[in-house]
Amino acid sequence: MKKLKVVGNNIIRVDGLSKVTGKAAYPADIYMDNMLYGKTLRSEKPHANIEIDVTEAEKLDGVVKVLTYKDVPGHNEHGVLFKDHEVLCEKRVRRIGDPIAFVVAESDKIAKKALKLVDVKYEEIPAVFDPVEAMKDDAPKVHGDSNIIYHYKIRKGDIDHAFEKCDVIVENEYKTQMAEHVFLQPEAGVAYIDDDGTIVVVAATQYPHFDQLEVSEAMGVDIENIRIINPAVGGAFGGREDITLQIHLAMAAKITGRPVKTVYSREESFQAHSKRHPMTMKCKTGADKDGNLVAFEAEIIGDTGAYASWAINVLRKAGVHISGPYEIPNVKVDSYAVYTNNPFAGAMRGFGATQVPVAHEQQMDILAEKLNIDPVTIRMKNMFRLGSETATGQILEESVPLDRCLEEVEKKMKIKENYTGGDNQ
Repeated sequence: MKKLKVVGNNIIRVDGLSKVTGKAAYPADIYMDNMLYGKTLRSEKPHANIEIDVTEAEKLDGVVKVLTYKDVPGHNEHGVLFKDHEVLCEKRVRRIGDPIAFVVAESDKIAKKALKLVDVKYEEIPAVFDPVEAMKDDAPKVHGDSNIIYHYKIRKGDIDHAFEKCDVIVENEYKTQMAEHVFLQPEAGVAYIDDDGTIVVVAATQYPHFDQLEVSEAMGVDIENIRIINPAVGGAFGGREDITLQIHLAMAAKITGRPVKTVYSREESFQAHSKRHPMTMKCKTGADKDGNLVAFEAEIIGDTGAYASWAINVLRKAGVHISGPYEIPNVKVDSYAVYTNNPFAGAMRGFGATQVPVAHEQQMDILAEKLNIDPVTIRMKNMFRLGSETATGQILEESVPLDRCLEEVEKKMKIKENYTGGDNQ
């Protein structure tokens, strides 16, 4: 067998030396001559109609320009799947932290001071923060006519008949919370106009090609006239997949003709980027007396907050994985992505597959206890192997080492040996 160059070898990271020696250039490290500084004014209300007056802010000595929706040269919208974000909000805010104005000034201190002089009049309107309530017909609408933006279904076998044949049924509700990425480097960036007129945005991002497209659409220029430079990235984990400051910087550099820099505080970073989807999961699992799974039914409601981001992908994957790594002949799943006025949710490590084990693994433990079977045995009875069929009908033809993995865990932890069953577990 030919020796592999990478797999099985200790490969030195190309960026490792520069990072451990402090030589790596992150966006916050970048300075340019004649540079301006930008700060974002964000909504203090979760759902409100707004009116904006920047007159007093622009009078402040050292303020070059205060950008609002009126200054967006192209489309005042962006979003990875749905264009439901506004670059700068025009008439309505839908969450605390929505961007309303972008102050450009000679110094960071002046820009901060000018933020307080922007006059925003809020007319608060009913909001909804519970995704279950948001699904109701009479709930306040975040966008359009319905807060339900996606419904994913799995139907396999005859679920009703299957539950009738079960010797034991476990039915519970589980919830996972919103989670923040807390990457080490808060959002930061610099934008400038190159000698040939190209708008250059330097920002840490996970999708420079998406950023290029979204900046070009908002700026109303051909994509060839937008360049995204991705310097060292101080962590991301999904939180840099949506646009934050890139379009604001591009607008400011184009309008002022000078380089413009922005660095978010940790608090602003919390407000600006997406979170992990909180999920409510109702699960019903049935098995025979020997611990063989017979039926599984689940409803998942995912709170995507004020904007969709990757909600369709996340809730689809949650629906696919909610039945766990187990072969079950009868499955019914309904998975929903729902708008609320909460902080918006998007990509975060695992894309929906992270939340659902909280539910399906607890279901397995409770089933094992009710049947007086140790938790390893019940899993080994039902887990995927080569040739297994998933809930979506996929046949697993390769790379299914679950049994070997669990066997190794059992050797180390001696779960079977220590199992006493019932209430002693």
